[in-house]
Amino acid sequence: MCAIGSETWGLVAYLEGVNSPDVSQEATVLQPGSAGVSDNSDFKTVMTWRGIGEDRLEQVRVAVTGNRVKAYGRIVAAATADREAFSASYDLVTNDAGVTKRLSLHLVRAGGDAQISITRDGEDTWLVQTARGMERSDFGGAQDVDLALSPFFNALPIRRLGLGKPAATPVAVPVAYLYLPTGEVKSATLQYTPGDDGVGVVSPVADTTLTVDDNGFVINYPGLAERV
Repeated sequence: MCAIGSETWGLVAYLEGVNSPDVSQEATVLQPGSAGVSDNSDFKTVMTWRGIGEDRLEQVRVAVTGNRVKAYGRIVAAATADREAFSASYDLVTNDAGVTKRLSLHLVRAGGDAQISITRDGEDTWLVQTARGMERSDFGGAQDVDLALSPFFNALPIRRLGLGKPAATPVAVPVAYLYLPTGEVKSATLQYTPGDDGVGVVSPVADTTLTVDDNGFVINYPGLAERV
């Protein structure tokens, strides 16, 4: 596990002070390994993950109503040998079936900042808005967006497809994949394999088994991050 320096712990305090939409004192904090609130389909919570092997933090405030998910989060990452330092603030909304409707992201790097918007319309076409203009794609029939280096976004297909349940079967999940810190958006397919010890995932950046809670949110993503 990495040693978190004083600068990064300062970022923890900053993240915890971020004013996110709809934040209230009623938020329920899910502890790693806890049973969560599976007896109630509607809940609000704040989750935090720390990077494994590098100084990186992600914190997200989530509001769940049935299968609908609204999330406001931020990733803050120190520089590594092969990646520059960056921060990425995101705002995600799904529909009532848990299919992504919109992801808005504000990416900050040393060279400047960028706004990225990924929206899925009613005809299953994705609209990607960046500084380069607007692009359209079906991303291979994707219904989810995945954000590199984020354990939170794996919960979208896991929850939507019930991959954390005993009767779940392996599935290939096409996604609109947003790479960090480059900000590139490309088509990708993630392979999910439910098992007794968790949910296996093969993605553009990993081949591992995720530990998830009863609500489908990641507790441990080996080699990437763990929830605190």
